[in-house]
Amino acid sequence: MTTLLAIDWALFTEKLILIVIIVFASLGIALYMTYGERKVAGILQDRPGPNRAGPFGIFQPFADGLKLIMKEEIIPNTSNKALFVLGPGLAMTAALMTCAVVPWGDHLEIFGRKVALQIADINVGILYVFAVVSVGVYGIMIGGWASNNKFSLLAALRGASQAISYELAMGLSLIAVLMTTGTLQLGEIVKQQMAPGHLWNIAYQPLAFIIFLVCAFAECNRTPFDLPEAESELNQGYHQEYSSMKLGFYLFSEYINMFISSAIMSTLFFGGYDVPFLNESLLSPNVAALVGIIALMAKIVFFIFLFMWVRWTVPRFRYDQLMNLGWKKLVPLALANMLITGAVILLWFNK
Repeated sequence: MTTLLAIDWALFTEKLILIVIIVFASLGIALYMTYGERKVAGILQDRPGPNRAGPFGIFQPFADGLKLIMKEEIIPNTSNKALFVLGPGLAMTAALMTCAVVPWGDHLEIFGRKVALQIADINVGILYVFAVVSVGVYGIMIGGWASNNKFSLLAALRGASQAISYELAMGLSLIAVLMTTGTLQLGEIVKQQMAPGHLWNIAYQPLAFIIFLVCAFAECNRTPFDLPEAESELNQGYHQEYSSMKLGFYLFSEYINMFISSAIMSTLFFGGYDVPFLNESLLSPNVAALVGIIALMAKIVFFIFLFMWVRWTVPRFRYDQLMNLGWKKLVPLALANMLITGAVILLWFNK
């Protein structure tokens, strides 16, 4: 009994440390994504970007964060104060919760124990991600409604309807991937792609990846799908009445969603922490885990750069174009891809 309790406490400590590391790493990455976005924008627009706060402007994110903290916090008199505070907190919490099922690496061996680099490898990992992402929509909707501002409410309605529309196409695109892998477990999906003789899922499901990528842009409210934050139409968007760190939570949650979306795409379609043409069994477990983490981060950085590149290249859609693309293009394409995948699997196993 004593040994069992000791093992449970050791596991609890491992998971707690892993949660703290991943949460703070996500916040740090989101902080420097703001710097990266402004640098990418500067390069694409032939200007230097941030270059005043520290060498090459590397302290600019801390200056921006300090500015948000020091700003006066204003809550409108006519707002629903409880929900006004709940909105950004819910958006930030939902964004951070999605990282719980992402496999960041294989495992480390510390003091004779195998420490998995995944907070929870649950057997319904994909469903968990969709459930948490759906909760994040309430953060936008509650914030816009509680502000008691018609522009904020209109932007929140746009955001909610956009998220619902594109979640459908995203889910249908993933059904084809799940049919080929036979599991909802993210850790198992990565191991299948790493198995000898197997390719990454992008080779088997390129159309599903394209649909998922487009839907990820819409779910993260990124250009050309940033209708909930259309400044020229809605002043500022659903967070128009927010200031100080409440506004910071909304902005940070968007960048964390980009980071986690990139991690999910890398995991589902690009082998996760797999390194092409490398036999991890020839390396020690700790070295293999470190190499895997670096490989996954490299893939994530590529997708984050893609998010930023598209923002400063492609103009914003009109709202009717956004809905037409979601319902009349992506949903039928995802359904067709699912049916074709089912037919191919049926013919393959009936050979």
